[in-house]
Amino acid sequence: MSQDTSTTPDLDWLISVDDHILEPPNVWQDRIPAKYRDDAPRMVAGDDGEVWVYDGKRIPTSGLSAAAGRKKEEFSPKPLSYSDMRPGCYDSVARLADMDKAGILASMCFPSFPRFCGQIFLEASDKELALLCVQAYNDWILDEWCGSAPGRYIPMTIIPLWDPRAAAKEIERCAAKGSRAIAFSENPAPLGLPTIHDKDGYWDPVMETAHDADIVVCMHAGSSSTMPKISPNSPILANMAWGPIRAGGAMLEWLFSSYLQRLPNLRIALSEGGVGWIPYFLERAEQVLDKQRHWATKMGSVDLYGVHGEAARTADLDTLDLRKTFSEHVYGCFIDDIHAMNSVSEIGEDNIMIETDYPHTDSTWPDSITLAQKRVAHLSPAVQYKLLRGNAERVFRFTPAEPPAR
Repeated sequence: MSQDTSTTPDLDWLISVDDHILEPPNVWQDRIPAKYRDDAPRMVAGDDGEVWVYDGKRIPTSGLSAAAGRKKEEFSPKPLSYSDMRPGCYDSVARLADMDKAGILASMCFPSFPRFCGQIFLEASDKELALLCVQAYNDWILDEWCGSAPGRYIPMTIIPLWDPRAAAKEIERCAAKGSRAIAFSENPAPLGLPTIHDKDGYWDPVMETAHDADIVVCMHAGSSSTMPKISPNSPILANMAWGPIRAGGAMLEWLFSSYLQRLPNLRIALSEGGVGWIPYFLERAEQVLDKQRHWATKMGSVDLYGVHGEAARTADLDTLDLRKTFSEHVYGCFIDDIHAMNSVSEIGEDNIMIETDYPHTDSTWPDSITLAQKRVAHLSPAVQYKLLRGNAERVFRFTPAEPPAR
């Protein structure tokens, strides 16, 4: 059961709401009907090492996605075979030992081969098989990965992005099996999909079902299949440092969307986006709303230059309370954000969750709890507990297992 934080909060463990799985090669081959098996995702060995083969594509695993146990001087984007990875990258039982070492009581894991919100299946030519692949992944993550260690993994599933009604059914099916979250895109437009402002309500079945099932909508940085570029030839590290702009954009889109006004229990989490930028963007959004809402309400879809854009369904600007909307619906997630830890009162102690990003290169593993305790030491024990694990337990309706002996 969860610790009683009113007496002695346990600050020796954290719950990470953003880690990653390198899916074992058998995930789809063991679950797809025999007639589809030759076309389902499978791993093959070749001159270029181990690669996933699916829908005419050959997809290697980047070494940056399985960096746990390596020194930063050894990081490399070159393909990496499973035999060269730390077993915790792909084995849920082996992962537990790594979690224990770093003080990670529980973990929520995003997919790797399907990409962060299942884009690989969205792009597939055979959507009947793609739906079976989505369902197979979800059964595996719920029954085997999370099922191997109850109370150690927060169950998160993916959806068929190309079919909102089928997605709603899959959310309901997985919620009945214990799913607590779905992976969604920070910006569906680059994926060729309607935005959350679609005038015809493309995403209504998904968001309404997530609301009714009390499922959190999680958007990982990069789930739009894009890397923001400052300029056409910006150095890649400059673009990586600028990356949280994606999370900032996602937050603003949702704050001004109609969903958070219409669906009082809908919650979104901005994974691996950091949180230090939140106070500024909230302040700027309030300034814009105060000064610009009157003409914007009258002009509708006309942009700043007088050109008519796409019709959009947005929030009621006359009643929109940005601070309240953020407080009740939006959760920021951070790996190591010193500035944010000095701004917790401005962001909101109930709206911040920690992540370790295992086994990626940004991960704090194996020093996760040690570093986290250092970063939050100036906060009260009650606030520390919220950031380290309490908010994750509440937001995802998750009861972790008792901490193992260390």
